[in-house]
Amino acid sequence: MKTVVRDFFAAVNERRLADLHTCVAADVIDHNKIIFGEADEPGAAFEGIRMQLDAFDPFHLSVEELLEEGDRVVARVLMTGEHTGWHPRMPQPTMKNFTVEVIFVFTMKDAKISEIRAVSDRLGLFFQLGWDWPEVD
Repeated sequence: MKTVVRDFFAAVNERRLADLHTCVAADVIDHNKIIFGEADEPGAAFEGIRMQLDAFDPFHLSVEELLEEGDRVVARVLMTGEHTGWHPRMPQPTMKNFTVEVIFVFTMKDAKISEIRAVSDRLGLFFQLGWDWPEVD
């Protein structure tokens, strides 16, 4: 299962979005939205990943640690990038770099990622990019 997760990160890092279907289920559920604005439905993570890559170039996920237990793989990841494209939270690119830590919990089913959960340093991300913290309605 760790190999599937490594393949997922490699496909994202190399911007091979078409290859994501080899390691991610078509109806994957993303419990922690990758990017604000993606649809809340099975499979929406693919669009969220595309939007993330459109907003940040370069963008890289460096796996620092992988743990596997039962049907889950936990990845501690260092995420780096530069805000060079449109993003729903900040439409005008800031051209600023960021480095934050992210913890992913992947649930596996039939040798593919079926669920994604993540916790990241969003405050650090917003601070480094010069974004305003979103207001709560």
